[in-house]
This record gives sequence, structure tokens and C-alpha cells, in this order.
Amino acid sequence: MASASDWTLASIPPLAGARCVVTGANSGIGYFAALELARHGAQVLLACRNTAKGSEAAARIQEETGATDVDVMALDLADLSSVRAFADALRDETRAIDLLINNAGVMAIPKRAETADGFEMQFGTNHLGHFALTGLLLDRLRDTPGARIITVSSNAHRMAKIRFEDPNWEREYSRWAAYGQSKLANLMFAYELQRRLARAGAKAISVACHPGWSATSLLVNGSQLGGGKLFARVGDVASRVLAQDAAAGALPTLYAATQPGLRGGEYVGPDGFQEMRGKPHLTGSTARSRHEEDAARLWELSERLTGVRYLS
Repeated sequence: MASASDWTLASIPPLAGARCVVTGANSGIGYFAALELARHGAQVLLACRNTAKGSEAAARIQEETGATDVDVMALDLADLSSVRAFADALRDETRAIDLLINNAGVMAIPKRAETADGFEMQFGTNHLGHFALTGLLLDRLRDTPGARIITVSSNAHRMAKIRFEDPNWEREYSRWAAYGQSKLANLMFAYELQRRLARAGAKAISVACHPGWSATSLLVNGSQLGGGKLFARVGDVASRVLAQDAAAGALPTLYAATQPGLRGGEYVGPDGFQEMRGKPHLTGSTARSRHEEDAARLWELSERLTGVRYLS
């Protein structure tokens, strides 16, 4: 296994024939992950809320890499009917899925907003949307040799807890606490999914990662969604000055997705100061993120809210 000190994009093995689905792949970390997967021979599907932007991204990937199997499909993780339609379309195909990257998300929405199904936007999009998507596609992943489900979390999980009594923030809302909860939920889901895959004897594994501090449109888009234009401008300037670029932020995702020897249940992040930037390496997470009883409780809550049930 390549260590953090010697791992580069050249360490990614050939991926010819691998079917890869990347959510939120029209920009930022998702785009650069899709770009490198295509460059190494994978068949890449960009799952995007905005298909016009997705098509532009696909064209850029094809132009830069010469890849011809780069497709776009509509997926709005803030609408479970869209998630089901997307999953139904893929399940009608005969091809298995080798890699699912749960990457898309929203961040730090200043004013509480809701998904189409009435969930708090960050919890609903970042966690519940991906929970439902993974469950609906699991029959295309679980028995595929070498298949991986990659879930992108954040260092924001370290400051968070799951508000089981009010997960949708219907009482007092805090944009950063709500974001942290969604990222903790991502990480707890990834760990619990691995435990359930292992118990079921599945061939797929679940791995989590985080990008450090990366200059993407995530903060800006989240702030604008909630009406915080000034906050968005400040956040954008700070990211441009202090953060690594989105291509570097995609490295932990690519490591988690392609590095041989991963067993499932690992967490990958940058190796630099406070894990804000650097090369990808295996890292740790909070005791709360690994609390198995809380993870099972979150799983049950997620099944109830989404109506998607899988893997006891």
C-alpha cells in the first residue's frame, strides 16, 4: 500500500471497464475525482442536480482525457423522488456498479431550509439523500468483486452530535451545528455500512474520507441558498487565501476509491497540519463517530425517514 509520502495520482491503478458513479461531479472535488477516474480508464457517470452544468463538465473531462464513456444523469439528493428515479434507471441497466462516490452536498446554510420531503436541507441532502441512494443501488454493488462505496465526510464531524430528538432542527437552528451533524451522520453511516456489509458477507466495502479545507463552491453555494451573500463572499475570499485547491481536495477521495489493500471501515484525509491539506493518509475520527449503538439508532431513523430499508 502506498504511503502518504509517496502516493500520487500515478499510483491509481488501471480502471478500464470499472463503472463509477460520482454525485455532485459537475464541479469541485466531485469533478476532479471524476476527471481522474476517467483518465485512468473508468466508465464515469456524473450524477448532478444541474444536468446542463454536468454536460459541460463531461465535455471538459472528455476533452482533457480522451475518455469516451462519460455520461450525465439528473440526481437531486434533496428530493427522494429524484433519488428513486435515478436509482431505478441504473437498476434497469445490466451493468454492475464498481464504485459509488457519495460526494455532493451543501454547507452552512444561514437560514433553515427544507428538502422536497421536509427534511432540514443539510441533513436531508448530505446524509439522507446518500443513505437512500446507496440503499437503492446496493444490489448493483454488494456482490461486485472489489466494489467500493465512498462517503465524503468532513473535519466538521469533530464538533458535532446527532440530535436524535430534533434531527431536522425544527426548533433552534444553527447552520454550522447542522452542517456538522450531517457530516457526522455521513461518517457514522460509512462505518455502520461496513459493519453490515461484513456481516452479510458482501464483496463490496465502505470507506470514508474528508478533503481537508478545499477551495470549492460548497460554502458559497450553501450560503447563497440561505440568503447569506456577504457570508458567501467572505468565505470565498478566505478559501482562496488559506485552502488547497479542489484538485488537491479530491486526493483523499481518489485514494479511498482506488488504493489497493483497503479493507473497509477506514477513514482517509490529508496528512498536513490539522488535516487541512496534504497528501492522503489513513486517519482517525471521534469516539462519537464510532459509537455503534448510536450508529444503529441513526440507521433506523434514516430508514424510517427515507423509507429505504437494507442490510440488517
